[in-house]
Amino acid sequence: MKIIILGAGQVGSSLATVLSHETRNSVTVVDTDASALSRLQERLDIRTVQGYGAQPSVLGEAGAADADVLIAVTSADDTNMLACEVAWVLYRTPTKIARIRVSDFLDHPALFDNNAIPVDYMISPERLIKDYIVRLIEYPDALQVRDFADGKLRLIGMRADADGPLVGQPIHYLAALLPDVEARVAAIFRRDTPLHPDGATVIEADDEVFFLARTEDIRKVMSVMRRLDRPYRRIMIAGGGNIGGGLAAALESRFQVKLISNNPEKARKLSADLDHTIVLTGSATDSELLIEENIEDMDVFLALTNDDEDNILAAMLAKRLGARKVMCIVNRSEYVDLIHMGTIDIALSPHNITIGSLITRLRRGDVVSVHSLRRGAAEAMEIIARGDANTSQVVGRRVDALKLPPGTTIGALLREGRVLIAHNNTVIEADDHVILFLTDKRHVRDIEQLFTVRFGFF
Repeated sequence: MKIIILGAGQVGSSLATVLSHETRNSVTVVDTDASALSRLQERLDIRTVQGYGAQPSVLGEAGAADADVLIAVTSADDTNMLACEVAWVLYRTPTKIARIRVSDFLDHPALFDNNAIPVDYMISPERLIKDYIVRLIEYPDALQVRDFADGKLRLIGMRADADGPLVGQPIHYLAALLPDVEARVAAIFRRDTPLHPDGATVIEADDEVFFLARTEDIRKVMSVMRRLDRPYRRIMIAGGGNIGGGLAAALESRFQVKLISNNPEKARKLSADLDHTIVLTGSATDSELLIEENIEDMDVFLALTNDDEDNILAAMLAKRLGARKVMCIVNRSEYVDLIHMGTIDIALSPHNITIGSLITRLRRGDVVSVHSLRRGAAEAMEIIARGDANTSQVVGRRVDALKLPPGTTIGALLREGRVLIAHNNTVIEADDHVILFLTDKRHVRDIEQLFTVRFGFF
């Protein structure tokens, strides 16, 4: 595919990196910032064009006349929408994806079609990360939570603890501990090294374990990995922007929420808009303010401002002052890696969360969803098996007979609305939704080819 990306910020540059590394795409990045484009070209095999992305001549220079996909992810909604319109009216670009930040637009999807504002798919990083944080708060012991099969199935990443009943035991012992629950351990990372688990693999303390289970069974499986923490009640949010304010609105009916904003005008507006949240004006790096607001009683402290350094400092300070768990948004990938095993419990990367949603729209075959895991090192995907035994390499075959790439696990199937946890003797049928876990993203293309229907199906 020929892909044009407008915007060389965190989302655009991360997307360019993924697309140029793992697929045979022709990628062009457009931005007004020459230095940002230069940095991208130094490390990626891509084209760059300097200019205003919604301008016809700039899009023409970027190759819009024969582009398959336009992805507009600049920081300005109007630029993204206008670029999609220009690409459609002048160049008939088949697929147009736009980053939309203003919720007022997102709440009116009827605006977006080729007869109005020609945007095929809307991406809102702020809404995606807000929803993701809500999931993490629902599961206090989880490091990552991902939904599959229309929410019927969840993939959970968590750290095994020495007091967990399954720790020190082989995985097949899970059936004895939970005889009425089906789950599949998809991967284990031990000291950052991936292990491909089977029934005889012994789970050790501090292993990062990823497992798939039906949503209603998640807590039962988590309880055998470690003694579960008590549910959260008190939450403090630093940052009153789209993410912080939206998160407070989503949580305030179920939790006791305090929000800190360093912008007095924004704090007043939030105070008027939110029904049950206590809104404070000040800096989240002010220890006196945190102590005065009883930071030691907080179950979760979330640093969600636009400044990475402030987020890291505020989260570290909150942890030192007694907050039970701290999370912070970190946009720079080098910072995420730096603090991963430090005093901060969870580093949230908006662009990693956004990438999965974008990649889903670009993958070959019937890919339903894609989730980037472990800071982009691993991936989970849901893909539909098409064809029959004659035209497909997977339909009609047992799981243990498939030629899966190294480090790949089939965890579950969605068949006619029913979730089936995959076993070695499970036979894949036509139209099954197959949920896979890949510890090495370099094999994504191999999975796509494995699920490609051969000539004759049509």
